[in-house]
Order: sequence, then C-alpha cells, then structure tokens
Amino acid sequence: MRLALYQPDIPQNLGAAIRLAACLGLPLDVIEPCGFPLTDTALKRSAMDYGRHANLTRHASLTAFLAAPEREGGRLVLVETDGAVGFQDFQYSSGDTLVLGRESAGSPGELYAAAQASVRIPMQRGLRSLNVAMAGAVVLTEAMRQTGAWEKLF
Repeated sequence: MRLALYQPDIPQNLGAAIRLAACLGLPLDVIEPCGFPLTDTALKRSAMDYGRHANLTRHASLTAFLAAPEREGGRLVLVETDGAVGFQDFQYSSGDTLVLGRESAGSPGELYAAAQASVRIPMQRGLRSLNVAMAGAVVLTEAMRQTGAWEKLF
C-alpha cells in the first residue's frame, strides 16, 4: 500500500501526509510540481522530525510517477469527492496506491484516466471536501483494515 499526493498546494498538508505515512510505515509519493517551493528546508519544516522516518519519493511529473518501478503491478485508486464508489465499499489490495488530488483544483482528467478506480468519502450535503491529509487517513484506515496491514504494525 502506498499514498500519493498529486501536486500538493499547501506545505502543511504535505507535512501531515509525511507524518501519516511515517507513522503507518507506508511509502509516500509526491507528484510535482508543487504549489510551493519543495526544498529540503521546506520539507524539513513541514514534516518536523517525522521526515527522517518517512519513505518519501518525489516524481517530477505524473508520467514519471506512472513509470516508477515501485508502483509496478499495483492499482491507482483515486480519492476524490466524485469518486465512483464509497471508500468503505471498495475492495483494496496491498499493492494499491491511494492518490489524493490537488487541494485547490482536485484531480485533472489525466489523473482520472490513469486511475483504475476512484473512491469517495460520504459527507454531509452542501460541504465541499475534507482536508486532503484527513481524507488520506480516512481511506487508509479502511484499506489497511481490509489488507491486514494494521496487524503488521504491532
């Protein structure tokens, strides 16, 4: 299981995703360009002391991310507000990569086209979306439950 952020706009959300991935022992992919300068100093500041525990891979583009050998054989599962199925009804596998779209603009058509599935988190009517890192945590919880990944943390 992997977590990926597509062109994140907000450094604090990237920091929260780094912390989430580090604490859960999951690889994190960052698909650039980001909406902020992604320097080593910025990463250190946003990730606090969790950065050294994270397995973070930066990809220069969506094309580079899709071609990455560590993703070979796994599905891309897009987490979006208009996902095709509720996250709790989807059948996850341990090779899946959960991809979170850009905070300001969501996911472009090319990301939808690359994904093998899309899931959504049911929410109250009239509300737009959860914070991207929170959405990742919600969906990861179910994906890890289904694949037995929680038991491997103990």
